[in-house]
Formats: sequence, C-alpha cells, structure tokens
Amino acid sequence: METELIDKLVTKNDKKIIFLIMDGLGGLPQSTGGQTELEEAHTPNLDRLAALGTCGLLDPVGYGITPGSGPAHFALFGYDPIEYNVGRGLLSAAGLDFPMAEGDLYMRANFATVDAKGVITDRRAGRLATEKNEAICRKLQEKINLSSGTQAFFIPEKEHRALVVLRGGEFCAEIAETDPQKTGLPPLEPVELTPQAKKTAAIMRELTGKMKDVLQDEETANAILLRGYARYRRFPSMAERFGLKPLAIASYPMYKGIARLLGMTLACATNTPEEEIQALQNNYPAHDFFFLHIKYTDSRGEDGQFAEKVKVIEKIDALLPDVCALNPDVLVVTGDHSTPAVLSGHSWHPVPVLLAAATCRPDLATVFGERACITGGLGRLPMKCLLGLALAHAGKLQKFGA
Repeated sequence: METELIDKLVTKNDKKIIFLIMDGLGGLPQSTGGQTELEEAHTPNLDRLAALGTCGLLDPVGYGITPGSGPAHFALFGYDPIEYNVGRGLLSAAGLDFPMAEGDLYMRANFATVDAKGVITDRRAGRLATEKNEAICRKLQEKINLSSGTQAFFIPEKEHRALVVLRGGEFCAEIAETDPQKTGLPPLEPVELTPQAKKTAAIMRELTGKMKDVLQDEETANAILLRGYARYRRFPSMAERFGLKPLAIASYPMYKGIARLLGMTLACATNTPEEEIQALQNNYPAHDFFFLHIKYTDSRGEDGQFAEKVKVIEKIDALLPDVCALNPDVLVVTGDHSTPAVLSGHSWHPVPVLLAAATCRPDLATVFGERACITGGLGRLPMKCLLGLALAHAGKLQKFGA
C-alpha cells in the first residue's frame, strides 16, 4: 500500500541519493555474547555517519524469511519483493545483456564438484576461475544438441556462475530445481511441478543428462546445478515510478540485471570498490540516484570467513570519505540481506541500515552495528519502505491529502 501511494506523491528536484549496498552485510557473533562482523570491524567513518544520521533494521521480505538476493534488491528499490519476485535466471540474463525473447526459459547455473558417488562436495567448484568457466561453457555449447528443435545456450557469468537458456518453444518454469542448496546430497531431478510443465521437464532431463556427460572429465567443475528458472517479464522503471535518473555501479552480472530490468543506466565495467567509487565520481553530475554495490561482504560470509568479511567492511569504511565528499543530499548504507559467516549463507536476520541527511532526527545509535541500530529512529521496518524514506529526506515527495 505504502509503495503504491509513494508513486503518486513523487515530485522532481535535483537532489541526489546514494545507496551504498554492502551485500550480505548483516551477521552473527562467532560465540554467544560476541560481536557480529560489522560490530567487530573498526569503522570510524560509518560510526560518525550513524551518530549524525538515523539508524534501524530492515526486513527484506518478512519476519523469519530468508531472502534471495533478487527479491531483497527489489525491496531496496521500493518494489514489493513478493509481487515482483522473479527467478534468478532472468536477472542473470538481463545482467549479461543476453538478447531475451518471449518463450525463453532462463536458468541460473552453478558449476559444482561431485564425488565418485555423485554427491555434491562443493556447490561452487572452488569458486572456479572465470577463465575456466568460459572454457567449459564453450565446450558445453559445442557438444550439446537437444531434440525437438530446442536450442540451449551456455553463457559464462563470473567465477562458478553461468546462465543456461532454452529457446525454441513455450517453456514452463514450474520445474524442480536441480540444486539442493547444500553439500552431501546429489543433484536433484528436474521433475515437473505442474501438469503443464511435463514437456519442459522432459527437455530439462535431456539437458541435464547431456551436461553430466560433457562435464564428467572435468577435475573440479564436473557437475552443474540449476535454479531460479524464469521467463521474461517487463517491470515499471524507477523513472516511471519515482521520477529518478538512476545509475547502477556493480561488478556482478546479477545486480546489473536487476538494474537493467528497473531501467537504471549501467556504469562502465568496474571490478574493485575503488573503481566503483571512481565511477560514482565520474557519473555524479548526470544522475540523481546511485546504486553502489559491494559484493565481497556477501562472498566472505558465504565462504564462512568471519575475519575476511570484517576486513571488507573496514576497507569500505576507509573509502567512505570519498563518497561523502560528493555531499549527497541522502546517503544510505545497508545490505540486501544478512549473510553471517557462522552460517555460510543467507539468513532471516534483519539488516542494519543508516540514513544520513540534513533532515535526520537525532537518535540513540552512535555506532553502526546490529545492536546499536535497533535503538535508532528508524526502528525495524520492511525493506521496501526504505526508498520512500530516502525520497522524503531528499524532498522528492509531496504532502498527502489536504
């Protein structure tokens, strides 16, 4: 309800909003009573902003629900994460700028390692080098031909991630994913979940069987796991909804895909946080909303590396003055979800957020951390409400009612 109302209240001005998103920012202590990764990190610049701004905790989807990166990012940008939920395959296709067509089926793929019994021992194939990923995708493209006129495309994404596309029919996405999301289990069968998906499921079984044959001689990437099935759909852009001129600065294709689907302009290729901040500086005059995405907080959390995640947070804190020097009217620092290193994956825990603007009320949070944020003036709120607050602090919302 709130998000639809905000669309009607938007007014344009030249004030600027930066969303600095540290993917997977939220964490957990390594032992009872200890500190989270964010609390453990030495972050004088973030703490200073927290003391001047207002803080809180965000629930990406709802209490107790562990979100994927897709719905969490849609929520960050003011889109209801349930209404606008899409399979990750579509996000990857958009991020790679794959020429999408009606009827295609898009799938997110992870190269993985299985043992002699076919049991998954590593869902990421040791975070496969991107160059090796590219070589394997070429091999799959050359060797796999499907029956019934169906085309299969294998497009490398980054590290162990790839995109698989089926073309040549009206495919159905209601197929069981082959990724069990944990080690110690074999890949799952792509069975139909609805009667309408029976034909697609048969094609998927042919595809997975042939991929298994091609990959069997690979040392580490000897299996491929599929999930996030989706067909193409159009989304209302951030310009249409909020009157913004948004720029996305991200290194991973999936986040570029979300940005592209929501009508954001994409900055030139960036790989490091330093390059991303340089892109922010270079493009600052031409836009009024900036999505600056930091991936490595999430990667270190997924790999169970508590100390390394702390170091990433500290590195971003050290770079923060370069962002603040632009004097944005609103600066938001948060994550899309929590990825505690002790869990080595996404979790349902709310995400710390700070919002700095001249119009912030003082609150009790004087440092940036999970425990401090719950004392902040934002309290605990749905993530989809965050953009509305940023628009309000930037003077981009009119009064409601007489």
